[in-house]
Amino acid sequence: MEYKEALAYLDGAHWFGAEPSLRRISELLDALGDPQKKLRFVHIAGTNGKGSCAAMLSSVLRAAGYRTGLYTSPYLYRFSERMQVNGEEITPDALARCVAAVRDKAEKMDEHPTEFELITATAMLWFVEEKCDVVVLEAGLGGRFDATNIIESPECTIIMNIGLDHTHILGDTLEAIAGEKAGIIKPGVPCVAYEQADPILEVFRRRCTELGCALTVPRFDALSVEFDSLEGQVFSYRGDQFALSLLGAHQRRNAAVAIETARVLTASGWKIEQDALEHGLYAASWPGRFEVCADDPYFIVDGGHNPQCAEAVRDSLLHYFPETRRVLLLGVLRDKDYVRMAQILDRVADEYVCTAPESSRALPPEELASVLRGFDKPVTVCDSVSDAVFTAKDRAGDSGMVCAAGSVYLAGSVRYQLGMY
Repeated sequence: MEYKEALAYLDGAHWFGAEPSLRRISELLDALGDPQKKLRFVHIAGTNGKGSCAAMLSSVLRAAGYRTGLYTSPYLYRFSERMQVNGEEITPDALARCVAAVRDKAEKMDEHPTEFELITATAMLWFVEEKCDVVVLEAGLGGRFDATNIIESPECTIIMNIGLDHTHILGDTLEAIAGEKAGIIKPGVPCVAYEQADPILEVFRRRCTELGCALTVPRFDALSVEFDSLEGQVFSYRGDQFALSLLGAHQRRNAAVAIETARVLTASGWKIEQDALEHGLYAASWPGRFEVCADDPYFIVDGGHNPQCAEAVRDSLLHYFPETRRVLLLGVLRDKDYVRMAQILDRVADEYVCTAPESSRALPPEELASVLRGFDKPVTVCDSVSDAVFTAKDRAGDSGMVCAAGSVYLAGSVRYQLGMY
């Protein structure tokens, strides 16, 4: 099997539509010799922040000397971004080899696995092949029936910030969605949960009590900022000082979750010294999350795609660009709450440029523009991402800035146009 053939095979499988179940992934991995049982994991679920936390924790574990796998979704530009070992993406040859092995078993199943199940099985094979000491595993959708939840007893589970997303699958209340995410909690396995509204935390508390798990919740009031600029930030948490290259107050909160997780792992026997924790956080990189991609004019790219993410972008723009004229380059998927996102972002918009992300689920830019015109600000519609980037920079001029937001798919394409690959 060639690399392009492997990608085509994965892309040809359906993503949604199958009955939510662990039955298919269980059968597939069993046929492959249960590679997941040869690995150790930190399992992360949540609506927002799980990718950033996964990147931070992976960097910390690498700094501590562990050969660390990282499994995330979706990707920004290259499929291989989804699975990495010690910061190196899976190679085309390795992907083709592992997908061929997965295809051989999947095609013999009565019920064909979904695309995400195929990708997850591929990653498990590769992580075993790479002899990982630990894998930081990000759930794809939900938790209870997510393919990643096939693992039996991780070293720790993490549940990040809960928001309203994928409500047609996970439920239309925060508590219902929290219940689905809590499905990754395993008997006797410590859990770290992002500090949030008490009704949500109560869902996790009950689940941990039922399963005999120790629950750790970071105290965000123990965070204090010492330095914060477009160059990075320095903060203290419970008396220790840390530095991050990732920007935004929300990343400090995500870092607090990673810090608490490192301490939980240390208490369980993992060797993570303070200098590894500090160095790992500072070295952590997570592209496309309020990322400075250019400075003439400043061009920020953020892949956030729901109202909570829009709030984080709004707050960061107010903090880092308080007096700057802001041109927002927006592109969204039609199945997201783009009206609410636009309402949130309008506070920091002086002008809009809109286009369509490169996805079959993209909202046509003219439909997005019809919403944005309701804010009585200039709106320009562009037929391509490349035209949108050029137009947004031109409209910003020498004294303004651009922020591209609304979709991971848009973020990847914009980064490509800006020469980030």
